[in-house]
Amino acid sequence: MKTKELLNILNENPNKNLLFEYTPGSFVGANYHITEVKNITIDSIDCGARPDYWKETIIQLWESPKEKDKRDYMSAYKALSILNKVDKVKPMEREVEVKFEYSNPNFHTAQLYVNAHQVNGDNLIFHLGVEQTDCKAKETCGVPETIEESVSECAPGSGCC
Repeated sequence: MKTKELLNILNENPNKNLLFEYTPGSFVGANYHITEVKNITIDSIDCGARPDYWKETIIQLWESPKEKDKRDYMSAYKALSILNKVDKVKPMEREVEVKFEYSNPNFHTAQLYVNAHQVNGDNLIFHLGVEQTDCKAKETCGVPETIEESVSECAPGSGCC
């Protein structure tokens, strides 16, 4: 999801409770805060020696231990007002991927993609998920698009990244 899409969805649903499902059936607690918005620039070289460059928006969610019993979720309006305030200080890139950074004692820190969103009654729910790592230079490395599950596939000299 692009940053502009997220902002539009929040703007269209200001009175909805804003929930984030970080794994199926597991939600960020109502005690969450938006603690940081990052404009990230990635400038990389893949294993085939090809340069790559892109930008992302990362929104960090943090659960306050002082509010662990909180039951009321942040509204989409409040989240949008936080993001608008950030945007005035450090403009967000609108045409880039937006991710949410999150962790808790039972879930490792991860940058999660927005897989989908839905309105369910009074709730606006963003379904988050991870994306598998991948070899971007499959052709250069001699890796087929689909690799059969086999230990020998990544043996020394096999061409596997």
